[in-house]
Amino acid sequence: MKKALVCGAGGFIGGHLVNRLKQEGYWVRGVDVKENEYGNNASDEFILGDLRDPAFTISVVKDVDEVYQLAADMGGAGYIFTGNHDADVMHNSAMCNLNVLEAMRVNNVKKVFYSSSACIYPEHNQLDPDNPNCEEASAYPAAPDSEYGWEKLFSERLYFSYARNYGFEVKVARFHNIFGPQGTWKGGKEKSPAALCRKAAEAENGTSIEVWGDGVQTRSFLYIDECLDGVRKLMQSEFAGPVNIGSEEMISINDFAKMAIEISGKKLSIHNIPGPTGVRGRRSDNKLIFEKLGWAPSMPLKQGMEKTFQWINQQVTKELVAK
Repeated sequence: MKKALVCGAGGFIGGHLVNRLKQEGYWVRGVDVKENEYGNNASDEFILGDLRDPAFTISVVKDVDEVYQLAADMGGAGYIFTGNHDADVMHNSAMCNLNVLEAMRVNNVKKVFYSSSACIYPEHNQLDPDNPNCEEASAYPAAPDSEYGWEKLFSERLYFSYARNYGFEVKVARFHNIFGPQGTWKGGKEKSPAALCRKAAEAENGTSIEVWGDGVQTRSFLYIDECLDGVRKLMQSEFAGPVNIGSEEMISINDFAKMAIEISGKKLSIHNIPGPTGVRGRRSDNKLIFEKLGWAPSMPLKQGMEKTFQWINQQVTKELVAK
C-alpha cells in the first residue's frame, strides 16, 4: 500500500484530494493548522500542526512515498488583491514550502507534488479580457499581479532547485480557479464561484446581488473532481511541469453571476460596485497538458456550478434555521 502525505488537508482541495487518494487505495496522513471545516477528512491519520515550524514539519514529513504540498495562506480576490495581507501571504506560504522540502531531504522522501497558481502569470499578458495569454512559457519575464503570485513563482523555482540538487521527483501544476462543494463560501476568503452562489442563495426574489468591478473581467473555472484527475495524471507521468490545470471555458464575471442567478431560480439583478478584481482576463491554456498527459476537462462550467450551488444553498438554509 502506497503512503501519501497531504499538506493542507484541512483545506478545500486538500480534503477532496485525501478522499481521492483513499479511493485509489493509499494510506493517507493529513496535516494542517486547522481541521477540515466541513468534515471532509477521510485520512487514516490527521495531525494538527503548523508547517511554519521546522521541527513539527520534520516530524510529519516522513515514512511516506509521496507528498502533496497544498498548504498556503490564500483566499479569493478580497484577500489576495487588497494588499492588506501581503506580508502574511508571502511569509507563511514560503515558510511552509521551505520547511516541507527540507523535511523531505532530512527524511529521504523524494516524490512531491506542488500546487502553484495561475496568479504567477504576467499581468501585461492578461489586460485583454477576451484574449489572455496563460501559456506556461509566458511566465517569464516575470510580472505577477499579486504578492501571492510572486511567492508561488519563487516556490516553483525552489522545488525544481531541490529536484536538481537532491534528486527529488517534483511535479508542479498551476491551478486555475478550482471550485466545488465543501469549500470556503463566506468570510472573505471565498472565491468567486462560492461567493456568487452564496449571494444568489441569500438574496430575496426581486432584489440584486453585488459584483465587484464592471463585471467584464473574465476567468475560467475548473470543478474539483476534474482538477484531481489532472493532478493524478501528472503524478503518474514522467512529466515534471510546470503545467496548467484548468478549464478553457472562459466567462465574464457578470455572465457568471447571471449563471448563479439562473441556477437559483430567482429573479435577481446585478449591481456592479468598486472592489478588487485582479487581472482583466485569465483562462487556462491546455495545449501543453493535453500534449504531455492527454488530459482535458470534460464537465461544462454550469454543471459544476449546479453542484456547488446546491451545497452552498444547503449551508445558507442551515444557518437560517439555526437563527
